Amino acid sequence: MEINEIFPNPTVKQVIFQIRYPNLFFIENKIGDFQIKIMKYFPESSFFIKRNMLVVDAGDDQKIEELSKQIGIEPSKKVWQFKAKNGTVLNVMSNSLDISSGSHKTYTLGNGETFKSVIKLVVDSFLEITAVPVLERIGLRYIDECPLPSKDNETFESYYNSVISTHRFDLETVELMDFRTTVSRNGKSLNYGERLIQKDEQYKLILDFDGFATNIDSDTYLNVTDELHDIILKEYGNTIKEPVIEYMRRSGGN
Repeated sequence: MEINEIFPNPTVKQVIFQIRYPNLFFIENKIGDFQIKIMKYFPESSFFIKRNMLVVDAGDDQKIEELSKQIGIEPSKKVWQFKAKNGTVLNVMSNSLDISSGSHKTYTLGNGETFKSVIKLVVDSFLEITAVPVLERIGLRYIDECPLPSKDNETFESYYNSVISTHRFDLETVELMDFRTTVSRNGKSLNYGERLIQKDEQYKLILDFDGFATNIDSDTYLNVTDELHDIILKEYGNTIKEPVIEYMRRSGGN
């Protein structure tokens, strides 16, 4: 199913963009210049230390920091966080940057603000002050919370082209179903997940699309992100059916 419209009630609940890059030892000295470039869109700012929990019996003489390095876990990370008025959150660390939004309804459609325009503002500004030539990883993730008005095989099959086998399992007897796979698409990778859960006394199908690419020239990041979005959009269109489209067109979501 081809999807080319902006819905008043989209199923997407969260979209996340991330880039990873080699550890930048100078990032702390550059963060102020970066903040000025994005301040108009991200007026709120904060700083905190993110600590990873490590539960081990290290012995009396072994330092946690040394053990953390041996197993590849950083005991703590500095995080510079910026927030937009619409709730979009940007986190910057020495080796990664991520943008998370629960308010954007479109990646690129329409004439107004899109999630792509936010990505471009942030990453263009970041690359301008850091001159990072290669990105270790680009990731784009969509998490959709999709309706299931009645938990039975007939309704489920009419709403979704699911990988969950209703031929083998009677949905009325199912409490939880979870499926995950990683596939290759046009030289990129996609982690695809379906999860049937009960939330607020209703059953919903959670669709999780996590597309990513590795070892990318930084000047091609936006083209690669576009390709990841196209892969995700195609898989989403292959999963949902017309009743879900009708659901998204309803302003009330009922």
